[in-house]
Amino acid sequence: MALLQSSDHPRQPEPSEAPDSPGSSDTSVDVAGLRELLDGRYAAVRDQVRRTIAEHADLVDAGLRLSRDDYRDQVRDVIVDSAGTGAQAHGFPEAYGGGGDVGASIAAFETLALSDLSVLVKSGVQFGLFGGAILQLGTERHHAAYLEDLIGARLLGCFAMTETGHGSNVQALGTVATYDAVTDEFVIHTPDAYSRKDYIGNAARHGTVAAVFAQLDVDGERHGVHAFVVPLRDEQGQVLPGITIEDDGPKIGLNGVDNGRIGFDHVRVPREALLDRYATVDEDGTYASPIDNPDRRFFTMLGTLVQGRVCVGAAGISASKVALTLALRYAEKRRQFGTPGSGTEEVLLDYGLHQRRLLPLLARTYALHFAQEVLSDQLHGIATARSGGTEPSDKDQRALESRAAGTKALATWHASETIQECREACGGAGYLLANRLGTLRADTDVFTTFEGDNHILLQLVAKGLLTDYSTNFEELDQLGMVRFVADLAVETVIERTAVHKLLERVRDVLPGDAGRAPDAGLRDPAYHLQLLRWREEHSLSGVARRLKRGIDAGHDPAEVFGRAQSHVIHAARAHVERLVLEAFVAKLDALPADDANRAALGALCDLHALTVIEADRGWFMEHGRLSSERSKAITREIAQLCREVRPVAADLCDGFGIPEELLDVEMLRQATAAESGIA
Repeated sequence: MALLQSSDHPRQPEPSEAPDSPGSSDTSVDVAGLRELLDGRYAAVRDQVRRTIAEHADLVDAGLRLSRDDYRDQVRDVIVDSAGTGAQAHGFPEAYGGGGDVGASIAAFETLALSDLSVLVKSGVQFGLFGGAILQLGTERHHAAYLEDLIGARLLGCFAMTETGHGSNVQALGTVATYDAVTDEFVIHTPDAYSRKDYIGNAARHGTVAAVFAQLDVDGERHGVHAFVVPLRDEQGQVLPGITIEDDGPKIGLNGVDNGRIGFDHVRVPREALLDRYATVDEDGTYASPIDNPDRRFFTMLGTLVQGRVCVGAAGISASKVALTLALRYAEKRRQFGTPGSGTEEVLLDYGLHQRRLLPLLARTYALHFAQEVLSDQLHGIATARSGGTEPSDKDQRALESRAAGTKALATWHASETIQECREACGGAGYLLANRLGTLRADTDVFTTFEGDNHILLQLVAKGLLTDYSTNFEELDQLGMVRFVADLAVETVIERTAVHKLLERVRDVLPGDAGRAPDAGLRDPAYHLQLLRWREEHSLSGVARRLKRGIDAGHDPAEVFGRAQSHVIHAARAHVERLVLEAFVAKLDALPADDANRAALGALCDLHALTVIEADRGWFMEHGRLSSERSKAITREIAQLCREVRPVAADLCDGFGIPEELLDVEMLRQATAAESGIA
C-alpha cells in the first residue's frame, strides 16, 4: 500500500498542508491494469515478443561467454527464429506475408529492446532499415523481388548510407552511381577512403545484399543521393568481385552486430537496381522525378525512413525500464547502515537520496513511454494513409519528422543518464557484467548518435519550429540553417508576422509568482504546462530575434547561427519537453475517475513535471517566472513526491511487463537470499 494522494488529478494542495507531510490516503497499484495501460492496443503483439525473448534469455550474457563470431551467429539465429514467428512482419504489406500495421511493428521492436540489444539492432537493420528502404523507396518490382524473403530472414541485407567521412551530412555522400547507357547499368564506385560505407550493420559477416545510397550521375549531371540494391555476397557467402568488406572491429558494445566497411570498385548493377519510387532513369538515360526540387526530393526520401528514428527512441525507453527495474528491485532488498543502536540496517530505497536519484528517472520513463505512444500513433496514421495511396501533407510530414527527432534525442539521452545512475546506485554489484547494467550501458551508448546525432536532431526540431517563420527553410543540416539566416535579410518574415504575434500571445500566458504562496498549485498540471509552454514560446521568439538581429547588423550568416546555436538547442528541447508532458497529462485525463492507478500515475506525472522545471530553474528565475521561495518549494515537493512513490516503485516497474527470465541476475538472487536470512 502506498501513501499517495487519492483525489482526482489535477489537484492543488490545501494551504494548510505542510510541504513534507505524508500523503492523504493509502493507494495500491493494480499491476495488471497498469500493464494493460502501458501495452495499449498491441498487448498481444508485445506478449508474442515477450515469449520469444524469454525463450532466448540466455543471450543477454552470450557476449561474455562466446567468441565474437559465435555471438554474432547466435544473434543471427534468433533473428531468423523470430522472423519465423511473424513478429518481424507486422509493418510490411499483407501481400508479401506482412501484417500491414506499422504501429504493431513499433510495439514489437520496443518490446524486443527488453532483451539483448544486439538482437534488437540487427533486427532493426534487417527489417527496419534495409526492409524499410526496399518498401518505402522501391516500387512493385522491388517488393515482389525482395520483400517475402526479407521478411522471412532468408535474405539478410544492409543499409549502406553512412560513410567514413560523411555521417549526418547525407547530402554530401561521396559514393557515386553513374549510369552507363551502353550497357543499361549503373556503375557503383567509391572514389576515396572518406567515401567508404562505414559502420554498416550486417556487412561484416551475414549480409548478402545492400541498399546503397549514392550520388546519381546521368550523362555528367548530378541528381543528388538515390538508393540502389547492390549484391554483396554470393550464395556461398563469398564477397563478390569489385567489393571490399572489412570488419569494423570490436566496439564498446553491441558486439553481436557485424558492423563493417564496404568499398565499391566500379561495381555494375542493372538499371532496375535503382529504388525508383521518387525518381526514374529510362533506357536512354532520361532522368525523371515527380518532385522537381532536388532538396525537397531528398528530404522526402529520407522522411519515408523516419521509422528507424522512432524505433531507436523506443529502444532507449525500454532499456531504461530494464535498468530501473533491476536497480529498484535491488534497492528494495539491499541493506546498508541504519539507525544507530537499532541493530537493523535500512534498505537502500528508504534513504531519501536514493529515492531522489532513481524515482524522478522512473517518472520520466513513464512520461517518455506515453510520448512515444503518441509518436507511434502519428507514424502509424501517416504510414496507413501512404499505403492507401495518399501522401501526407508537407505540414504533417514535418510534424512527424520533428517529433521523431526530438523524442529520439530526449529518450536516448535519458537512457544514458538512467542506466549510468542505476549502475552507480547498485554500487559494486552494478559494475559486474553478470548483472546486465554494464552491458546495457555499453549497448545503448551509441543510441545517442544512432539515426542522427542528438544535437543535430534538435537542430532539426528547431528547423521545424522556425518553418513557421519562413516557408523557404527546408534543409535540415547546419548549412541549411545558415541559408535560412541569410534569407531573413531579404524575407524579413519574422519582422512582419510571427514574432510580433508570438510576443502578443505569450505576454499574458502565465502570471508571475508575485503574491503566490510558495506551495500553491505545485501539483496542478495546468501550472506545469503553462510554465513549459511559456518557456518554449519565449525561447523560440528569442532565437528568431537573435538571428534577425545578427543579419541586420551585417554579420556573416554562419557566424550568426554559430552564436545562436545554444539558444536553438534550448528552444528545441523546451518544445519536446512540453510535448512529453502533454502526452502524460493527456493519458491521465483519459483515465476514469475511479481508475485504481490514477493516484500513482498522477504522482509520477507531478514528479516528472516538477523535476523538469527544477532542472531549468535558473532560466525560469532569470526570466521572472520563478521566485527563489517557489524554487525551493519545488525542490521540497519533489522530495515529498519521491516519498509517496517509493512504496509502489517496484509495482510501477512490474507494470512494464519485463519477462522474469531477463531479470534473473546475480545481485538480485544474492540480495533475495540475504533478505531471507540465507548466507
